[in-house]
Amino acid sequence: MFDSQDDSIDPAESFELKWQGSCIVVIPAACVETMRWDLIEPAAVTILGPLREQKVPMVVFDLSNVAYFGSVFLALLLRCHKLVTSSGGELVLCGPSVMARELLRVTSLDTLWAIYDSREEALNALAT
Repeated sequence: MFDSQDDSIDPAESFELKWQGSCIVVIPAACVETMRWDLIEPAAVTILGPLREQKVPMVVFDLSNVAYFGSVFLALLLRCHKLVTSSGGELVLCGPSVMARELLRVTSLDTLWAIYDSREEALNALAT
């Protein structure tokens, strides 16, 4: 979906945001696996806008649709993390594939974010 030959793609359509109670769930589409650097800013606007409106943002990134991801998506996660934690909130991950979980381990980002197997577990953890 982020094919360099197709500039008509709207990165905002690659992320679904859902409210579940007081938490926002960010659901990236599989196409974030190949996200280009020039699309990170429009994607960040889509995600960070609603987070900035929250006094204490509680965020779940549901990675269940994503097999793997690269440095561009990691940079986006880190931007979200910085905003969320600077407001006293928390960002957690759920549903990573084996490959994604390994990438998080190798980069030591598994020590930065709590990682849950399911969205339900992640939401329950943020509710406590």
